[in-house]
Amino acid sequence: MGPTTPDRHRFGDAGGVTLLEGLLRMASSGGPDIEIAGTHCAPGELLERADRLAERLIGGAPVAVRASATLDTVIALVACLRSGSPLVPIADDSGADERAHIIGDSRAVAILGEHGWGDVDLPVVTEGAGACAPDHDAAPLNASLVVYTSGTTGPPKGVLLPETAITACLDGLRDAWAWTPEDRLVHGLPLFHVHGLVLGVIGALRVGCALVHTGRPTPQSYAAAQGSLYFGVPTVWSRLVADTSSAEQLRSARLLVSGSAPLPVAVFEGLSSLTGSFPVERYGMTETLITISTRADGERRPGHVGLALPGVETRLRADDGGIITPDGETIGELEVRGVTVGGGYLGRPEVTAANTTSDGWFITGDSAVIGADGFHRIVGRTSLDVIKSGGYKVGAGEVEAVIAAQPGVEEVAVVGVPDDDLGERIVAFVVGDADSSTLIDRVTEQLSVHKRPREVRRIDALPRNALGKVQKTLLRGS
Repeated sequence: MGPTTPDRHRFGDAGGVTLLEGLLRMASSGGPDIEIAGTHCAPGELLERADRLAERLIGGAPVAVRASATLDTVIALVACLRSGSPLVPIADDSGADERAHIIGDSRAVAILGEHGWGDVDLPVVTEGAGACAPDHDAAPLNASLVVYTSGTTGPPKGVLLPETAITACLDGLRDAWAWTPEDRLVHGLPLFHVHGLVLGVIGALRVGCALVHTGRPTPQSYAAAQGSLYFGVPTVWSRLVADTSSAEQLRSARLLVSGSAPLPVAVFEGLSSLTGSFPVERYGMTETLITISTRADGERRPGHVGLALPGVETRLRADDGGIITPDGETIGELEVRGVTVGGGYLGRPEVTAANTTSDGWFITGDSAVIGADGFHRIVGRTSLDVIKSGGYKVGAGEVEAVIAAQPGVEEVAVVGVPDDDLGERIVAFVVGDADSSTLIDRVTEQLSVHKRPREVRRIDALPRNALGKVQKTLLRGS
């Protein structure tokens, strides 16, 4: 990490070595340009610009950035890693209340770059102007990043991500994905989440490979980038499968990685058919970074996210508090511990404690199934995707997979809604013109009778967040 005292500090060539070893190597050897939304920058120039900005920062004092898909965001990230200043990325499309909460909660002392937000009253620091004013009442943060959760269960919470956890995560993925400097990484993911910022930018800078951020992640931009390694969320891959000509241009890629939400089996199969590559799926959270992944040199099963990364342990807890023996069938709440787990929630020790067991396991809030061979299948959020109906536990994803495969179904989300008799009634929200009774019959034929939807509701589009995750809380309340 950077310095732990609130003094201005210049790292020069020594700063950020752990996380930026690939960038430093590229800068000294003339490696490939970094390309962000069509703007190119040589590695040496990127370092020079970042160091000019780093000179104006204070190690240990958090600074914010409007994390748009721009080269300025990447420069701000590198500057913070070089200076030891925790970076607080704020969503490009955030609202005024959300911005105010994040800035106040993180105690950011400045915002990096011209941002255009009239409601933000913080000193602006650029490569050529401005400086941070230290907050003498705040203790320096032991974190490289403070990434805020989506706030689905209250105001967004800041997750402390130290350099050690980020390094362990990226090194585990480098091994799992056979990620090398010869790769050309392509993605168009938001830079205010772990997927786009940590994996998609810091990962490339650590490995030392070419990076192309496409701006918007369209099928056409992915096809044109001619990468060897691609990152995407299920929405990106679904749209690519629908664009056959673009999908077929990814046949030269060696690895397609999907994350942030479950990849529908139909999309997995469509990608395999059109690109000739079985996609790799992985699992993680802001709080834990990536903990589980399928491997480039291993089996890739539809609907499964693979094996725990080195230094990570997983286990399942039953409703009665007991630990479940992995059998490939029994659903339990997933708990993890290990080297990738972050430093807890900023300023919320009671919330950190409530989400951590007495023996040090992080409670993910996700339900999963683990096979005897260690392969994981994520069922979904315990509170949303595990439906308790008539005394049975039903995984929403299993029902969604059957419905999604039927003609006339464009999208589907299955939720449990309160029911006086069943506890929860299974309801399918469907985009498309498929016959409702036929969909219920197909689930009854292919799964157990108790897993059938009691109701199918038509909807024009599923509500999604910036990463493409379906917001089921909105559906349950509709």
